[in-house]
Amino acid sequence: MFSYLEERTPAEVEAIRRTIQELLRQTCILQVKYDPVTLTARDNARYQVCLKHREFIADYLSVIGCELVHDPQDHLFRITGDGAAIEKMSLTTTKLLLLLKLIYRDKIMGEGLHATVTTLAEIREYGRNTGLLPGKLNAQDWQAALNLMKTHQMIELPGAILNVEDQTPIYIYGTVNIFCSSTAINELVQRYRDDAEEKTTEGEVASETGEEDLYPDVSE
Repeated sequence: MFSYLEERTPAEVEAIRRTIQELLRQTCILQVKYDPVTLTARDNARYQVCLKHREFIADYLSVIGCELVHDPQDHLFRITGDGAAIEKMSLTTTKLLLLLKLIYRDKIMGEGLHATVTTLAEIREYGRNTGLLPGKLNAQDWQAALNLMKTHQMIELPGAILNVEDQTPIYIYGTVNIFCSSTAINELVQRYRDDAEEKTTEGEVASETGEEDLYPDVSE
């Protein structure tokens, strides 16, 4: 494996190293990315590195339990397997991801491939209309969700997450459909719903028990 690197130039070796680092951190490499300031499309050099050195990178990742997958339809390389990063999403983050998928679908269906831009204000509006976000989220919830989506390249933001305001444009990548499938999100939502119903039931039982303790002689 390492004899392959010995035959490459120092610049190529560095490019391969950085590409593998990004794959492990972000779990995917997109062919086209969007400039974080202007949100204009640009070719991703890391994607070309994956194409050129695909066999070596795949062999390297296999050692740590990862598989390199090329998705030509969505124009990306991604990793799967036991060695890939696993995120534990909160209920709030799960809801925001589901809303982002809904917005992406509506944008693609109604406005074309170059209109997948949303804002926090629009996400909140979808949340109210669907009933997924009936209340107000705090800044920490927003930042946690945006950070996860940016890390795994589901969105692109112009600048730091802390500076995102209501009308700041947020570009939605098609990877939101890959890394957060509807089935997976529905399973998560159902799991949280079951937990919530269980807690509600326990609360009702506790309430009934409390009433009996407070009024032990009512029947007499």
